[in-house]
Amino acid sequence: MSEITPFEDYEEYRDHLATVDDKGKRIWVYPKKPKGKFTSARTYLSWVFLIFLFGVPFIKVNGEPLMLFNILKRHFIVFGISFAPQDFHLFVLAMLTFVVFIILFTVIYGRLFCGWVCPQTVFMEMVYRKIEYLIEGDANAQRRLNNSPWTSDKIIKKLGKQVIFFAIAVLISNTFLAYIIGIDEVYQIATEPVSQNLTGFIAMLVFSFAFYFVFAWMREQICIAICPYGRLQGVLLDKNSIVVHYDQVRGEPRGKIKRETGNKPISPISSIQASVLQSEKAVALEMVEALPPAANPIEAVQKSLGDCIDCKLCVHVCPTGIDIRNGTQLECVNCTACMDACDEVMDKVSRPRGLIRYASATSIETKTQKVFTTRVKAYSVVLALMVILNIVLFSMRTDVEVLLLRTPGMLFQKVGEDKISNLYNYEIINKTRDTFPIEFRMVKPQGAIKLVGKTPFTKASEVTEGALFVEIERKNLDSRKTRIEVDVYSNGKKIDRVKTNFLGPI
Repeated sequence: MSEITPFEDYEEYRDHLATVDDKGKRIWVYPKKPKGKFTSARTYLSWVFLIFLFGVPFIKVNGEPLMLFNILKRHFIVFGISFAPQDFHLFVLAMLTFVVFIILFTVIYGRLFCGWVCPQTVFMEMVYRKIEYLIEGDANAQRRLNNSPWTSDKIIKKLGKQVIFFAIAVLISNTFLAYIIGIDEVYQIATEPVSQNLTGFIAMLVFSFAFYFVFAWMREQICIAICPYGRLQGVLLDKNSIVVHYDQVRGEPRGKIKRETGNKPISPISSIQASVLQSEKAVALEMVEALPPAANPIEAVQKSLGDCIDCKLCVHVCPTGIDIRNGTQLECVNCTACMDACDEVMDKVSRPRGLIRYASATSIETKTQKVFTTRVKAYSVVLALMVILNIVLFSMRTDVEVLLLRTPGMLFQKVGEDKISNLYNYEIINKTRDTFPIEFRMVKPQGAIKLVGKTPFTKASEVTEGALFVEIERKNLDSRKTRIEVDVYSNGKKIDRVKTNFLGPI
């Protein structure tokens, strides 16, 4: 008999999606309602996530939102830190650092983010799916309802479900807009006449229908075919990545078994029949044929079966319709539903839990887990360098940024017999939410500053522009171009120092 290695062939499942048939038609997924310790943990975490998501727009720091991503006005606030357009490079660097962190996290823990805190998964599985279970029942009840004729009961359930789905989509849409334009503007759009906020109202409707379409119709297809993060799995995961994994060493060959009484299985004949009929590779049958004549084939086959009883509950609870026993797949979002279902079955057949668990392919094959691989170390170094760069740049960031440049096309002017004057344009970038006066003081070399116009007052989150003259005695000039330094004060406090060139005679 030839040695049979699990998964050395029969990988045609990678050539098609589990949710699409041979004709390209979508196969609607009816996942069985999961239950278990991992599902409970994800549920509790989803409550925290939802409270945070819907609560943050209402939190303000010094009158400003805690989080704001106003792309239209190029104004970003992250945990109370305001980023003006001039700070956009800091924001981009912070986002790139976050991307590197996600890459490192994925290399180590796979698609754990998708299963636990991804907004798509949280809303789909912890909000919309639970409402569907509450109204239509579990998977089999949903199938029966969809296949049944249209009655008043079916119309009420279907219509009621869609109304609730759209209402939640509207709530999500308003929250999404609150992160972009602020909760105050969203409140105005929702309460004032449509004619006064027509653009905002249209945007709210568009986003509402978009979210409704995603959660009521697209569902798992977002994770399977659209989400770019899912596609990254193919290049980020390796045999050392910890993902939701089926232990094929312990589970194969599959076959029906019964609870054990002592050391003897009950109904061995039915177990052999089920294993021979249902095992895709007919592992049990080959073992029987290879046994010596004196051996008891029935007892030998029963003992040779793995822990997987081929109940397919791991498939029935999967929200993307895959069979995790085939191995790591792009469609798997690491939601742990199959882990809970399998653990429940293992308890019933008196087998240890963890047939499907968080593990790497290497740990299953070799019983050892190596986390800090070369890839992990390399990504860790890159992440550490980017974090350090973020810290350095953020520490150098000021609330007020002043630009002082000589007016283009202007030469120096003589003032009296011994003074030279240059005209400068200034820009004061106020990154705070306060309004305050600005004062310029000459530092190096000695000289005088004369403003053109009144004392400048910089407004909140705005750029203030103006002009001024700098006068320096000829004897204090080093050459045709002299480097000068000017301090900027507000209410007696130094807020910035600027350096520029002063043009004088040869």
